[in-house]
Amino acid sequence: MTADGCGAPAGGVSASAATGSQAVVEGRVTREGAPVGTGYARLLGTGDEFVAEVPLGDDGGFRFFAAPGSWTLRVLAPGGLRAERPVEAGYGQVTKVDVAL
Repeated sequence: MTADGCGAPAGGVSASAATGSQAVVEGRVTREGAPVGTGYARLLGTGDEFVAEVPLGDDGGFRFFAAPGSWTLRVLAPGGLRAERPVEAGYGQVTKVDVAL
């Protein structure tokens, strides 16, 4: 994995990291069934407050470690493609959010 502008590794932090007392939000971005490997996933808090951003992995994957609660996942890809999904995340849980553009 490589960093791409934002300093985070593509796809987010490794799955081998323990969830512990954090909430994990992860998923995959596709378009017409194929992975979208160019773009970013953003995690937003209340009122669209920016919390974190990771470049999408080659497989369209992303992963965030966050506090439990309500979040908004925003995906941005070339060509003006954009999607948003509400996310509820809990302690020690992995919340899967797959996004089709």
